[in-house]
Amino acid sequence: MEKLKKELDILINRLENANDFRSTLETLISVYPFNEYEYIISHLLADKKLTIEEYYALRNAYMIRNLYLYIFEISAPRGLGDKWALGHLKELVPDFVFPSKKLDSKYKGEYDFWLPFPDEDDENNGIKVEVKTSRAVDFKKPDEPLYIKALASDSIKPFDMNFQQIKTRCADVFIWIAVWRDKIRYWVLSSNEIENNEYFSIGQHRGNVGEGQLHLNRENITKFDKYEVISTEIKKAVIKAYKR
Repeated sequence: MEKLKKELDILINRLENANDFRSTLETLISVYPFNEYEYIISHLLADKKLTIEEYYALRNAYMIRNLYLYIFEISAPRGLGDKWALGHLKELVPDFVFPSKKLDSKYKGEYDFWLPFPDEDDENNGIKVEVKTSRAVDFKKPDEPLYIKALASDSIKPFDMNFQQIKTRCADVFIWIAVWRDKIRYWVLSSNEIENNEYFSIGQHRGNVGEGQLHLNRENITKFDKYEVISTEIKKAVIKAYKR
């Protein structure tokens, strides 16, 4: 959004009454979908100070920079993890199965996916997979809505993505999904690798034995490089982590 504002501010200089136009913007009342950006672009097009080709280029560049901005608009308490993240992973790994007592007689809702993995001792064996998701937002804007605070992957601003309610004894493998406005990244770790990680802290909630959390931020994110995978390699990474 900041880049778009700068680009539009430069384009406003093409208008003959640029200063007066900026004064109008300061008192402009916006009601969705008619906002400041629509107002600026429509005036530039009407005054022939912006060609349709330039508009398309501006629009396409914005779309690329904000490909995943819609994910920051998910506000339902469990909408990000239970709906978007699980659906997203199911598309990437069709072999993931939603667990049930038929697959795992001891299942009580403690993990998200079951990946069939037969072995010589048990042809019904499977890998228990838990998914944790977070979004990269500007750490210094606590009161702004998420889609305003959403950071680009190349931003130098601080962020703190907290993967919460991690119960390492309830799953074999964990998938972390981190979302930036222009990029999605994935990490795959075994439960032991999380439990023994220096950044994993236990006792997130009083009385919840075996539950912890892990903060991923600018200072420690490179420490997890060896666990990061591309979207097409998630299934292989889950199996590898399970074997470790």
